[in-house]
Amino acid sequence: MVNNFVFLGPQGSGKGTVIGRIKDRYQVPHISTGDMFREAVREGTEFGRKAKECMDKGELVPDEVTCGMVKDRLGRDDCKEGYMLDGFPRNLSQAEALSRITRVTKAVLLDVPEDVSLMRLSGRRTCKSCSAIFHMTFVPPKQEGICDKCGGELYQRDDDKPDAIKERLAIYHRETMPIVDFYEKAGVLLKVDGGGTVDDVVALLLGSLGG
Repeated sequence: MVNNFVFLGPQGSGKGTVIGRIKDRYQVPHISTGDMFREAVREGTEFGRKAKECMDKGELVPDEVTCGMVKDRLGRDDCKEGYMLDGFPRNLSQAEALSRITRVTKAVLLDVPEDVSLMRLSGRRTCKSCSAIFHMTFVPPKQEGICDKCGGELYQRDDDKPDAIKERLAIYHRETMPIVDFYEKAGVLLKVDGGGTVDDVVALLLGSLGG
């Protein structure tokens, strides 16, 4: 059985963490659009070059470029039995384009209240040296302000500050929520309460998927 999964949810919903916990069970790759962009730019692919041109100008990467990269990635051999897409689609246009590339068998919405997203993201700290991520509540460093892994300085990214988070969540609700309706009408939407611990969310998801 092919498992083509799309993961939806606001910033702080834990999509990447949850996928990391279940992908081996389904033996399909976790495809993060952020990683995909970096790889395409690093390898100098046609779409990677176009994306870099936009990013260097401070412009948004057009949907056709992003969709082209996704199509190339999903065409690789490791996706023959399925995939878990994280960070795509981000808007209705991308969702419609994806439906022309592949058949999504399940769209998983990790449903998280705004106050939980704020708490999760505003507590995040990133190492300036090695980019390791900590959380002041869930994964605190052994020494405040110091990375456990390399001893580098920890800092709070500008986009992890409350005002920036609220703006990102507003964009999410405006652009991404219509995708939920799209997949619900397609009969493939699975809504999971993402407000609990990682163990709780994984258990709920696997139970709903019959795993």
